[in-house]
Amino acid sequence: MERYKHLNKYLKEKFGERTLKICIDGGFTCPNRDGTKSIGGCIFCSEKGSGEHIKSNTLYKAKNNIKFISNQVGDYFKSYKSKRANKFIVYFQNFTNTYDTLENLKLKYDSALIDDRIVGLEIATRPDCINESIANLLKTYTNKYYVCVELGLQTANEQTGVLINRCYSNKDFTNAVSILNKYNIDVITHIMVGLPCKNNNYLDDVKITVDFLNKHNIQGLKVHSCYVVKNTKLESLYKTEKYVPLTLEEYLEDCAYVLTHINPNVIIHRVSGDAPKDLLVAPGWNSHKKWILNGLDKYLKRNDLYQGMYYTFGL
Repeated sequence: MERYKHLNKYLKEKFGERTLKICIDGGFTCPNRDGTKSIGGCIFCSEKGSGEHIKSNTLYKAKNNIKFISNQVGDYFKSYKSKRANKFIVYFQNFTNTYDTLENLKLKYDSALIDDRIVGLEIATRPDCINESIANLLKTYTNKYYVCVELGLQTANEQTGVLINRCYSNKDFTNAVSILNKYNIDVITHIMVGLPCKNNNYLDDVKITVDFLNKHNIQGLKVHSCYVVKNTKLESLYKTEKYVPLTLEEYLEDCAYVLTHINPNVIIHRVSGDAPKDLLVAPGWNSHKKWILNGLDKYLKRNDLYQGMYYTFGL
């Protein structure tokens, strides 16, 4: 029995065979880093904007040279990874990948779509960096590619949003989803479990977030635990004992709550985050992905839980 809707199965059904993602560094920054809204980003965000796993010999090149994006795709197709599938989705992953002029956005997206094996374009961004013009640009790619946008919500608890220096509101998220729905562009939402919150009441934070999400028309969900990496504000909180990460058991329980209460039609893109081992400070269990995946499967099976079993229609 499939306890929740897995991304791999969804992509195989959609494209007829195994389909993988090519993670791309698009040379973007973030309004929460460049001073537009704040400096330093969210308190958990790493220096590379969660792009540490993107490996390429071309990343040292000047990022105002648009070819560095094409080179990343080219490097991927020269590697062993490209032998594992015949179809691929280009995934602009780190920082805010809609935070630029429309002209530059088109140049960057086009520069990644250079191989006939590419069938999709996935863009990770912030809710406050989506507007009609950007959605219209993304819509132009849908005649040839599957297009989806990943919106980093993290939490729907506005108090927690302030604590983590998110610098956008729930209203921004609702507006972004509404725009993307209008253009029939799939929305994948990214949330984090175990963020610093009032009285460390992590489950309440999760409940608020899931209830909020169920009021929106989203197609995908990414869930992972809040982990501490080096050179972040969250590391300072952790070292001064002002932040205590979840245990693995607590995370599995909270993740199960998300799955059992979220809309059963939402595709679950992931249930764990991959912190770089050389940068991970805490919790140690985060570096053991199999512990998380196997532990969640066992927890769901043992308690006979499945996606959406407690879902209440919220739209």
